[in-house]
Amino acid sequence: MPEHMPERKPKISASRKLMLKSLMVAKAKEELEQEVVVKEEEKHNYLSERAPALNISSLSLAQLQDLCRELHSKIDVVDEERYDIEAKVMLNTREIKDLNIKVLDLRGKFKRPSLRRVRVSADAILRSLLGSKHKVSMDLRANLKSVKKEDTEKKRPVEDSDWRKNVEAMSGMEGRKKMFDAAKGPTQ
Repeated sequence: MPEHMPERKPKISASRKLMLKSLMVAKAKEELEQEVVVKEEEKHNYLSERAPALNISSLSLAQLQDLCRELHSKIDVVDEERYDIEAKVMLNTREIKDLNIKVLDLRGKFKRPSLRRVRVSADAILRSLLGSKHKVSMDLRANLKSVKKEDTEKKRPVEDSDWRKNVEAMSGMEGRKKMFDAAKGPTQ
């Protein structure tokens, strides 16, 4: 009989494990806060680079109108780009949904059919392998050993007896048939 293996004691106690988990959570929270601050800085830097501050105090009315027209044209270009990108994203998400539906349909409906044995002649196999151009016929039965039918019939004795004679013996009902016949007898 195999000996009972002693239970392994955990290498870290439960209190130590809990302390490590709390430290890990605190570290993750701190890194998350740092990541938010870094993203805000990147956003501020990008916006200051792409859209510098406007100095409109020393501009005349005509210059202000030109500036407004320029800003409106830039806004139009950005809106067109945004619209194109949104259209592409919507098209891609629709295509992804359709493909997922197709995958689920194929996975759910497809059943592997049970394979059946198919009898194919040697000529058909050769035709499929060599192509229809080659006319090859093989007589596979030419090399087979011939067997006489008389020999096989002699080995198997045939009983031509009436099956009704031994119904009791064959059916294994022994006395039940007699009881059935006895109950049936007076009615006839």
